[in-house]
Amino acid sequence: MPSFDFASKVDLQTLDNAVNVVHKEISNRFDFKGCHVVIDLNKKEFKLNLESDSDMKIGQIIDVLISRSIKQGLAAEIYDLSKEPYVSGKVTKQEVPVRNGIKQEDAKKIVKLIKDSGLKVQAAIMDDIIRVTGKKIDDLQDVIALSKTWNLGIALQFINMKS
Repeated sequence: MPSFDFASKVDLQTLDNAVNVVHKEISNRFDFKGCHVVIDLNKKEFKLNLESDSDMKIGQIIDVLISRSIKQGLAAEIYDLSKEPYVSGKVTKQEVPVRNGIKQEDAKKIVKLIKDSGLKVQAAIMDDIIRVTGKKIDDLQDVIALSKTWNLGIALQFINMKS
């Protein structure tokens, strides 16, 4: 039976490269000369710690981070920007968690969307991936096309396609 998996994985090396490119670009920018800037990637917890002089500069760092990540092949949805920057002494800090894997509630939403579509496929949650199986590969391709219209706020990859 044909099948494929929905996944939301972030390649750590690509993320590290994107962060290094951002750090290099920010350190060379004229408007950041002489400013306190820290861009730190915690590889174990998949978190970015940003520090700068003001909210505006944190926003500029995030804009550069998203644009450089897209150029590296990472989706903009991997960054959880729901937390607001906070002031700590003379600097403004922001923690940006990186979404890696599909959370259980997001997986349930995806399975519900697949079942509500009326396509003749089965979806099963397996840890942090979702396996979709069907009798025809065309049905699986219809699920992939349908999934590109969903606005879930997470980056989905389609892996492990078997026929």
